[in-house]
Amino acid sequence: MPATTLPATETEPIAQEFPRERGATRIASVLGIMAIIGAAAGAAFWPGSSSESREYLTHSIKRGSLTVSVTEQGTLESSNNTEIKCKVRGFSTVTYVVPTGTVVEEGQELVRLDTKVIEEQHSLTKTNTFIAQATLAQTEANVEKAKIAIDAYEQGRFKSQLQALEKELAAHKRNLRTARKMYERSRSLFRQGYVTDLEVEGNAFTVTQAELELKVKETEIKVLKDFTRKMQLETLHGNKTASESKLAADQAGLAMEIKRRDRASQELEDCVIRAEASGLVIYPSAASWKSTPDITEGATVRKDQVLLLMPDLSQMQVKLGIHESVIDRVKPGLTAIVTLPDRTLEATVSEVASVTRPAGWWTGNVVKYDTVIELPSDEGLKPGMSAEVEVILAVHPDVLLIPVAAVVETEDGVFCWVKGELEPEKRLIELGDSNDVFIEILAGLKEGEEVVLNPTSLLEEAEEDALTTLTQSSPKAGTESEEQAVQP
Repeated sequence: MPATTLPATETEPIAQEFPRERGATRIASVLGIMAIIGAAAGAAFWPGSSSESREYLTHSIKRGSLTVSVTEQGTLESSNNTEIKCKVRGFSTVTYVVPTGTVVEEGQELVRLDTKVIEEQHSLTKTNTFIAQATLAQTEANVEKAKIAIDAYEQGRFKSQLQALEKELAAHKRNLRTARKMYERSRSLFRQGYVTDLEVEGNAFTVTQAELELKVKETEIKVLKDFTRKMQLETLHGNKTASESKLAADQAGLAMEIKRRDRASQELEDCVIRAEASGLVIYPSAASWKSTPDITEGATVRKDQVLLLMPDLSQMQVKLGIHESVIDRVKPGLTAIVTLPDRTLEATVSEVASVTRPAGWWTGNVVKYDTVIELPSDEGLKPGMSAEVEVILAVHPDVLLIPVAAVVETEDGVFCWVKGELEPEKRLIELGDSNDVFIEILAGLKEGEEVVLNPTSLLEEAEEDALTTLTQSSPKAGTESEEQAVQP
C-alpha cells in the first residue's frame, strides 16, 4: 500500500470541538496514554509483520495558521437589569408571580404577597394612633392648666391671703393703740387714786398681748411673702415643666404611631408589585446548587430581595466559567466567537474575574473563573439563550505544524519519526503553542518532510518510549493529563 499524506487543507483552520490551552510537553505527555491504545490497534492491523514490509500513514509538514482557543458553554444575560425588590419588612410569602419571560405593560401586576400579617399590623397601628392622639390632647390641657395655675396663684390666691393678713394686722394695730391708751389712762387715774394697782396691771397685760398678736401677724405676712409664695410658685412651675415634658413625649409618641400607621399602610400597598415600565420580565438566576428558582408561589422572601429583573435587551452579555488551566491567557479585549441556536456573533471579552467562583459538588469540584463576553447589539437576543463561546487565545500565522498524533514525549525530550528511505528516523523536535489537532514546530523539522502518524502503534521503539514515559510519570501528572486529553 503506498504511503498516504494528509491533504494540505487540513493544516489550515483547525476543527476544535473542545479547545484547551496546553504546552507542547503537556500534549506529548497526553500522547503517552494514547500510545497503549495505539499499540494495541496497530498489532491488530499488522500482526506479525516486519518493519521492512510495513507501510506507514504519514503527514507532510506544511506551514499554516494555528488558532488556539478555549470553548465553554454559557447563557445570555443583560448587563443592565432593572431590579424589582421586595419592599415589605421581615419575611413574606409569595401568593402570585408572573411567569418568567412575560412581556408586561406599565402598571401590570407582577408579584403579590400575603397580606394577613400586615393587615393586622395596620389595624393595630391605627388603634394606637387614636390612643396617642387622646393622650396628647389630655396632656395639652394639663399644660394649659399648669400655666393658668401660676397666674391664678399670683393674681388671686396669694393676693387674697396677703390682703386678709394685712387686714388682721391693721386690726391688731388698732387693738394695740387702744390698749396703750387704756393703760396710760389707768396709770393717770391710779396716781389720782381713782383706780387700783391691779387694774393698772391688767391694762398693761392687755398691751403686751396686743403687741404679741401684732408681731404674729407681721411674721405671717413675712412668711407668706418670702417663703410660701416662692414655694407655691416653684411647685406650680415644676408642674408646668413636667406637663410640657410629657407633652413633648406624647407628641413624639403620636408622630411615631402615625409613622408606623403610614408605613403599614404603604407596606400593604407594596404587597402588590406592579411594573413601572413596559418590558420583558425574568426571574433572577438561582444558585447553581438549587434545583428550583428562588421566586415561585409559596416561596418566602425578605426585604430588599430581588424578586424579578427587567433586562435591557440592547446590552447583552454571556457569563461563562473558564478553567483555571487557561485563565492566565484570557485577557479583556480578546475576540470571542459566540454561537447561538440561530446565529453566530463576534464578541469581545470584557471582564475576567480575579478570584475563582465557589466550587462544590454541584460543579463537579471544577475550579473556574467567571469571564464576561460582551455581545454586539442585535435583535432577537434574549436572556437565558444557550451559547457556545470560543475565546481566541492566540493566532499564529504561517508556522510549521505537526499533528498531535505524530508526537511522542520521552524522558529525553519530545520526538517524532520522519519517513526515511528504509526505516523511519527518530527526530528530536522543539514544540511551541498547540491546540487539540496541531502543534507549532519551533525546531527539528523542515517544511515538506513527512512524519509518521500514530508511531506508537506501528514502531516498536516509539511504543517502548511511550510506555517507559507513562510508567515513570507521577500519578498527579498522569491524572492531569487524563483529564485534559482529547482524542483528535
